[in-house]
Amino acid sequence: MTRSVAQALVCALVGAAVCPSIARAVDRMTVQREGEKSHITGKTLIEARDGGVLLMAPNGVLWNVPPDELVERTRDETTFAPLSADELAADVLRQLPQGFEYYKTAHYVICYSTTREYAQWCGSLFERLYRGFTNFWRNKGFELHDPEFPLVAIVFDDRRAYQAHARPVLKGATEAVTGYYSLETNRMTMYDLTGTQAMRDRSERLSTAEQVNVILSQPRAERNVATVVHEATHQIAFNCGLQTRYADIPLWVSEGIAVYFETPDLTSNKGWRGIGNVNALRLAQFRQYLGSRPADSIATLVADDKRFRDIKQATAAYAEAWALNYYLLKARSKQYVAYLQRLAAKPPLVWDGPEKRLQEFQEVFGDLEQLNIDLLRQIDKL
Repeated sequence: MTRSVAQALVCALVGAAVCPSIARAVDRMTVQREGEKSHITGKTLIEARDGGVLLMAPNGVLWNVPPDELVERTRDETTFAPLSADELAADVLRQLPQGFEYYKTAHYVICYSTTREYAQWCGSLFERLYRGFTNFWRNKGFELHDPEFPLVAIVFDDRRAYQAHARPVLKGATEAVTGYYSLETNRMTMYDLTGTQAMRDRSERLSTAEQVNVILSQPRAERNVATVVHEATHQIAFNCGLQTRYADIPLWVSEGIAVYFETPDLTSNKGWRGIGNVNALRLAQFRQYLGSRPADSIATLVADDKRFRDIKQATAAYAEAWALNYYLLKARSKQYVAYLQRLAAKPPLVWDGPEKRLQEFQEVFGDLEQLNIDLLRQIDKL
């Protein structure tokens, strides 16, 4: 989902020769897009030889500017500086309907039109996930860094308002998606999960974040909460150095890691004990897939992202991505970390072909046939 949105947004530069820019001076651009002029500032990450530019704005938004949209460009020696949490909140609120407020935590800016109690619950959830995620990878030997920008989450009061806002981005998938992370804006968007009739009587007042937690700890809420955790995992991964926005990160990696972490843990106020738990839903889906799984299934999963984009194959692809990530993190974690470090070094907007993807994978993990045997043996024990 995240990757497909990204590819649609960066298609104007895909295939063009690009080179990374190390400049930290501020570029000022006038862009003509869909009949309207925009004035943007930021640091240039990529310059294409045809004149196209990938610009990072101070609010964390990525601007993909093809040459035919670039009207004017100047540069000064001002040092690029991200917006502060309060500045970023004000910037986001200007783009949202009236009635939104914001709530800050150590790493997050939560813009919300629901209750403050729900925003506080989200903040606690995200911060616990952040600590668990970063500690997990540091313990594995992958040293992450603090995010350059405050991490933004937009929380609508109800599903209808959320869908109206999300439809231009999600299009036909809007009805099925509970929340999403945008590589372009670097923001999560979701809605108050306690606002549905299935979760609570609307006449009941939620006076504390603990009451929100009680409602969302119910089994019927688990998948919706898992989706929020899944998207929050994407946001952390793309902001702390595990992955790079708009780089060629295989979907089996980015989605597999998000699925690995999506097992919610609402029982603790401090840690995140759900990391590494067996994902019962994905395990059941993978076992169902085994009856028709071809011998080259790992190869097709690794070589490209087609299976994730095919509605008939997507469920099995996500399940196998979880299974492969689960096996590699449990049995070959040093190799997997080395592979992830290799992916993290990839620049934005340079896409590898299937042959290169397979080659890089096999250089780290070796023979695919033996890997498949080991994977199935591990999953069979669960």
